[in-house]
Amino acid sequence: MNADLRLALDLADACDDISMTFYRASDLAVRTKEDLSPVSEADEAVETLIRERLRQDRHRDAVVGEEFGSTGSSERRWIIDPIDGTRNFVRGVPVFATLLALEEKGEPTIGVVSAPALQRRWWATKGGGAFCNDIPIQVSKTPSIEQAFIGYDSVTDYAEFGLEEKFVALLRRADRSRGLGDFWTHMLVAEGAIDAAIEPKVAVWDMAAIQIIVQEAGGRFSDLTGNARPDGGSGVSTNGRFHDEVLSSLR
Repeated sequence: MNADLRLALDLADACDDISMTFYRASDLAVRTKEDLSPVSEADEAVETLIRERLRQDRHRDAVVGEEFGSTGSSERRWIIDPIDGTRNFVRGVPVFATLLALEEKGEPTIGVVSAPALQRRWWATKGGGAFCNDIPIQVSKTPSIEQAFIGYDSVTDYAEFGLEEKFVALLRRADRSRGLGDFWTHMLVAEGAIDAAIEPKVAVWDMAAIQIIVQEAGGRFSDLTGNARPDGGSGVSTNGRFHDEVLSSLR
């Protein structure tokens, strides 16, 4: 285990302690950001902890996070989503996670997704494979959309981009579909539990850690245009066997 991965896992431990302290707290403070998305005091506390630790241990590295923006200009960049699934977190739904990624020269090399309420943690390093709770994981071998289980987030996001009819048509072709949402739907692809996950509206911190885990599990990740190194926008994970067909169906 290299030093950067060890640091990321140590950070995930500390972040889990914070998020679980706030989870289902009756006095949790929540406000609405300018983009109308919620942010809780737990989001800010987790990101503050990560930034302080990186300032001590990786002071030369750049950092970008959902709550406090970007600092530094290094070719090594840590990408943080302190609590992915804040709406779930606020409502007491256990599907939330801290997402940490290290990107070097524009390419993710480490990804950690830690979901303490689910008691699951996924991680990967470039060339080192993907794991869940320290057990190696791989994507499924499902050969076609017609046999696939497809996960997604919110149907309303597809309507916003004029993709609702095409998206519903894709789901009708699939064997099964579920609105699992956020990081979890992509991690289920990496585990081989489902075969594709599609989100039309995401930021870089939503996808950086997810991308390397899916890829190291043998899957394929891109945005909806097919760009394999997106910096936000949209995110599509599949087992790789019908990735292009999913993309073409939504163009």
